[in-house]
Amino acid sequence: MSEEFKAGDRVRWKSSSGEIEGEIKEKLTEETQIKGHHVKASEENPQYLVESSKTGKEAAHKPESLEKIEE
Repeated sequence: MSEEFKAGDRVRWKSSSGEIEGEIKEKLTEETQIKGHHVKASEENPQYLVESSKTGKEAAHKPESLEKIEE
């Protein structure tokens, strides 16, 4: 089972431009639109809204693609 995150958690993930760090904003448990992209989140398959520390942009990520940063 994937790790559970909460708002405020610092995380990192891999992208085409390398490793990115950011902050969890909220857990998504319903289908939604983010900047024109359809996010198929549900209670059984949640995703997380994450804000990039570098760009300030928000995107949805599946929990298995995120790694919590221990501070």
